[in-house]
Amino acid sequence: MRFGFVLPGGPAREQVEQAVLAEQAGWDGVFVWEGPAGVDSWSLLAAMSQHTSRVRLGTMLTPLPWRRPWKVASQASTLDQLSGGRAVLAVGLGAPEILPAGVREPLDRRLRAELLDEGIDLVTAVHRGEKHSGAHFGDFEAGQAMGELARPVQVPRVPIWVVGAWPRPKSMQRVLRCDGLIPARVGEDGPQEVTPDDVRAMLAWLTERGGNRAGFDVVTEGETPAGDRVAAARTVLPWQQAGCTWWLETRWSDDPGSAGRAAGVPERLAAGPPRPE
Repeated sequence: MRFGFVLPGGPAREQVEQAVLAEQAGWDGVFVWEGPAGVDSWSLLAAMSQHTSRVRLGTMLTPLPWRRPWKVASQASTLDQLSGGRAVLAVGLGAPEILPAGVREPLDRRLRAELLDEGIDLVTAVHRGEKHSGAHFGDFEAGQAMGELARPVQVPRVPIWVVGAWPRPKSMQRVLRCDGLIPARVGEDGPQEVTPDDVRAMLAWLTERGGNRAGFDVVTEGETPAGDRVAAARTVLPWQQAGCTWWLETRWSDDPGSAGRAAGVPERLAAGPPRPE
């Protein structure tokens, strides 16, 4: 199991310094929140790539239906080159509640799902230097737009992690086309808390369809204490036993960039990842 930290936001230089601290303390990945405004996540990750040498770097996550996928493909590929093949692209439908007032983006869930599916295909085509044809983005000649010099280091593409909503078949089918699963659960009344048993059920579903393959990542997240390594490891262990390959330390309890969310982050980073013994 590998361990990453989703930085809670803040000034760009401060976040770069936190990425350096994360690498020094033994974390395996650093991820940044991609919001509708504020510090640009891809510029930030590019800066981090020049001050680190080992940690994986990525967004958590990119609302692909609200982005131009060919631009996202270029950003991810540039990061992959700068970092020597350490980029990760995590994508999802996007959360309408985070949009500022007056910002107009597609809100219909079905449309966002279509845009996400086609966006994943287009990013893949760009990274492979292939042509894309789709209902929403038309024909896109990736080879002409990117060229050999702009391809990512990782082959055939920068790994794509996607949110999979259990037990929705269409959402889970999307996971089959990607390189990693960010588990979610949706009930009749909306989002529900994911459990290790849910992860097991999702992996069984994927395995039956050939999607739980070698190198496939399963990502979970949560908060663990800095001062109690035993308690921190105890929190992570059930997820590791369920089949998760990444634990992401998060601070989602306060607004992005707020003092509450940033409190204790340097201390938690310095304490190192919550590895079960």
